[in-house]
Amino acid sequence: MDMRKLVGRNFARLRREKGLTQEEVEARSGYSQQYLSGLERGHRNPTVVTLYELAQALGVSHMELVTPDSQS
Repeated sequence: MDMRKLVGRNFARLRREKGLTQEEVEARSGYSQQYLSGLERGHRNPTVVTLYELAQALGVSHMELVTPDSQS
């Protein structure tokens, strides 16, 4: 299982479910839109701290970013 792709897919899904743009998450989290785009494409390897901070910006548990879905 490629965790980078899993996290990216979960992050993108949760962001859309919350009705947020990457720019809005950037404003909430402090991570650049370019970083968030790379994360969603599975090109970033976020730290545990980054996962926690991004989950906080989305208003979800950090576990939701790493939980496998049916596509994994």
